[in-house]
Amino acid sequence: ELLLGMGGVKALRVFQRLTGCPAPEVFHTNEGHAGFLGIERIQELMSAENPLSWSEALAAGRASTVFTTHTPVPAGIDRFEAVQIRHFFDAGLAPDVPVENVLDLGQENYEGGNPAVFNMAVMGLRLAQRANGVAKLHGVVSREMFSGLWPGFDHSEVPITSVTNGVHVPTWIDPKMTELAVKHFGGTDVDATGWEKIYDVEDDELWRLRRTLRSALVEDVRRRLRASWKKRGAADAELRWTDKVLDPDVLTIGFARRVPTYKRLTLMLRDPARLKALLLDPQHPIQLVIAGKSHPADDAGKKMIQDLVKFTDDPEVRHRIVFLPNYDIAMARTLFPGCDVWLNNPLRPLEACGTSGMKAAINGSLNLSVLDGWWDEMYDGENGWAIPTANNDASPTERDDIEAAALYELLETQVAPRFYGTTVSDAAGAAGPSQPATGTTPTHWVAMIKHTLAHLGPAVSAERMLQDYVNTLYRPAAAAGRQSASGSFKEAKELAQWITKIRKGWENVRIEYVDSVGVSEEPQIGDTLHVNTYVALHDLTPEDVAVEIAYGRAGQGETLEDVELLELCETEDLGNGRHLFTGSILINRSGSFGYTVRVLPKHPALASKAELGLIVNA
Repeated sequence: ELLLGMGGVKALRVFQRLTGCPAPEVFHTNEGHAGFLGIERIQELMSAENPLSWSEALAAGRASTVFTTHTPVPAGIDRFEAVQIRHFFDAGLAPDVPVENVLDLGQENYEGGNPAVFNMAVMGLRLAQRANGVAKLHGVVSREMFSGLWPGFDHSEVPITSVTNGVHVPTWIDPKMTELAVKHFGGTDVDATGWEKIYDVEDDELWRLRRTLRSALVEDVRRRLRASWKKRGAADAELRWTDKVLDPDVLTIGFARRVPTYKRLTLMLRDPARLKALLLDPQHPIQLVIAGKSHPADDAGKKMIQDLVKFTDDPEVRHRIVFLPNYDIAMARTLFPGCDVWLNNPLRPLEACGTSGMKAAINGSLNLSVLDGWWDEMYDGENGWAIPTANNDASPTERDDIEAAALYELLETQVAPRFYGTTVSDAAGAAGPSQPATGTTPTHWVAMIKHTLAHLGPAVSAERMLQDYVNTLYRPAAAAGRQSASGSFKEAKELAQWITKIRKGWENVRIEYVDSVGVSEEPQIGDTLHVNTYVALHDLTPEDVAVEIAYGRAGQGETLEDVELLELCETEDLGNGRHLFTGSILINRSGSFGYTVRVLPKHPALASKAELGLIVNA
């Protein structure tokens, strides 16, 4: 972390000097791993010719820093003993930066935190004025997970937005898919718009291409499987069966990733007999290609792989289900394009984003996934299938049973029949297996492929992701950084001074009294509610704060739902630091109604109302 963060900034400065390239305006730390770059930048400002103070340098650095959290679970965050961090900074890594201030940045000084621990994600959030998760659902999870840094705020107001990950299309799209795009769309930029023209491609041509990609995967799997068995000690004479593994005309489902327990590699084995029946179904057979690797220290992940390999070794099914060890990019090059369906069944909401299904989608594969990560926001009913999830009251065993049963049901009644161009009733009366890859093109399946390529493909591209980062985070951060540094850091100095004043005086801010007039005991739609709020600011001024009324439908436990906000105006200085704030609300909805008042710091240089983590609620 120290080398990547602090050394990274030093390397950028050398590169800038040697090449004459402009200095970077925005610094983006992905997870906490490079988080110490913020300390190096503060060190630069505190040791400059016209040095800034700690608080001034912190304000200047935060303005142009973006932090992305990638994990939805606390266990995924790097945490060190605070004494270890002190050891390194006491050695003089940043001689002008007070070591105690560095330690404060990563301290878990909130309810449920461990004050003896230095949390890299907490430091990242405190060093950046803008932060995000990597999918919409992950943004929701992150706002809840880090809410302790913003006590008193509703989770929805925690200043962590989201930018959904994407994949680099030119890297992951198969060359044959690129040839199709060039042939029908013109140009060679497969990452650009134009995929809506896929609807002009004949169904038969697209279906033949999908079979070609599937056949390439089958050949690659046979070669890799044979090599894998030879490493296990098998002789060539024992491996004739590998020449017949998989069938280029059978529905092919892929599953490939790291094997932490939450990804549930073996959920498909929950009912081995039912899985075997799916693999060997005479009308709608499926075949599975599974690849993965576990962390050397992950015993549970290793056990999952062992259980899966035991099942795949069964001579009755080994021609229809394959496990490939040591999953890598070379293997992925045929796996993603060659699968008809990409399976993902993590424990919701533990998948921050996930990108394997994206890589399959840009090649025309359909997704079959739990509504987690990116699939939660991009599943639309025509680009694949959503595996229902158990409710939160279910035990881990019940949850796995329920979701495995839902997976089998989808495969049996929807996925396989549609691939073979039949319905379940059609198959029941058929005399032999349905094989559309050698016969009739399944028009509904191909329609889903076209829909996926036209609509989902552009949405999962890294180009879309980068545009989102630029517009949502980089441009605002660049503008804030320029403004902060202008006039020899005039605004940064003013902001730092203001923050010091606010933090010092905040403990004395009080909402003394709130009253309302203008409505009867039974308010009617169209009535106007006039609210008067008496606030003690003491050493702060009305310009330092925003006094807001939050109103909406009254829920259970004195909660508000469907909340709207209105900033009240200061109408009278009552003396001795006391002020009257007033405002009016038009009641425009039926049902129960409630409101409350709150006070927050207010400054044009803040990126959000919650930025300082300070609030006084009535």
